[in-house]
Amino acid sequence: MSRCKLEEFISYEQPAKYIVDSDQYDDSYETPVLTAGKSFILGYTDEKNNIFDNLPVIIFDDFTTSVQFVDFPFKVKSSAMKLLKNTEQADIKYCYYLLKFLQHTPENHKRQWLSATSQNIVELPTIEKQKNIVMKLDKILEVIDNQNNQLELLDEAIKARFVEMFGRPTDKITRYPKVKIGNLIKEGKASIKAGPFGSSLKKEFYVKKGFKIYGQEQVIKNDPTFGDYYINEDRFNSLKSCEVHAGDILISLVGTCGKTMIMPENFEPGIINPRLLKIAFDAEFIISIYFKYFFGSDDLQKILNSASGHSTMNVVNAGMLKNVELIMAPIELQNQFASFVEEIDKSRSRIQKSLEASQELFDSLMQEYFG
Repeated sequence: MSRCKLEEFISYEQPAKYIVDSDQYDDSYETPVLTAGKSFILGYTDEKNNIFDNLPVIIFDDFTTSVQFVDFPFKVKSSAMKLLKNTEQADIKYCYYLLKFLQHTPENHKRQWLSATSQNIVELPTIEKQKNIVMKLDKILEVIDNQNNQLELLDEAIKARFVEMFGRPTDKITRYPKVKIGNLIKEGKASIKAGPFGSSLKKEFYVKKGFKIYGQEQVIKNDPTFGDYYINEDRFNSLKSCEVHAGDILISLVGTCGKTMIMPENFEPGIINPRLLKIAFDAEFIISIYFKYFFGSDDLQKILNSASGHSTMNVVNAGMLKNVELIMAPIELQNQFASFVEEIDKSRSRIQKSLEASQELFDSLMQEYFG
């Protein structure tokens, strides 16, 4: 094992030669256009010249330090990256895992490879040991991928069951009548309500403990216990119309189409913030879990996005939702569907626990090998 700088066993190439000429992408084209960020594949191009094919390679975001391991030909969107290759003394997949471990959020908006990342001094094991480490990490990631795929299949099973029992929300002819949501909510002004204006809920009003503020972070994670933003009792009482109750459905209004969360029986008293909308149905007609999967269907989201003229839900409001037509299936069938979802959720919980254990093992090995 030897101590050396990253630049001693990882070389780089500037990407200018491989930058795409046009951003008119189409999924029917052959060559992917990549970025080192989370989006990774921006689209596909039909350009034939200057395609990068010296594979495999690591693409390194020169401003965020994020990395992607690539083993297929591609072009790139911009010069805000470096194309990294290994020398003979290093395994390229080992280099990728090492860079992933070293990934961080830079304090300044400067290019990172030449000035900082490549200057890191690390212990470089023998090539044989590197390959052994890669093999172990690859196996764990394969398990993690399989567990994530299982979770996706469970989600697809619920969606398929919904369509089987009730049809698609966009079908013109349905086996059960369609009724506008506004006619199915509980009586009362606050049965369908968006969060307060931002001026009523500034961060300067937050306190360490009190009445909880529910926002997108809870809805996206589907976890009402997440987060620690609170307001005092006086502020809570002034925003009483935004109070959440057991069985309320919270809907994210910005950038996360169809994300919903059902408030459980036990939760911290609180209100929704301006990025959420809450809705409460008359339980005689609609149960919450039925609406959750109705509203989250891909077909309905396409309609809402088309109606708003945007790619996100930031213009969906209470008035718009009241006019959405909901398939009013018999309550007995809704309860049957809820029982099916409950059984699926038991399987989901078991897989999720296994996934968390696998991720914990991966993280601990990354720390052991590169920390």
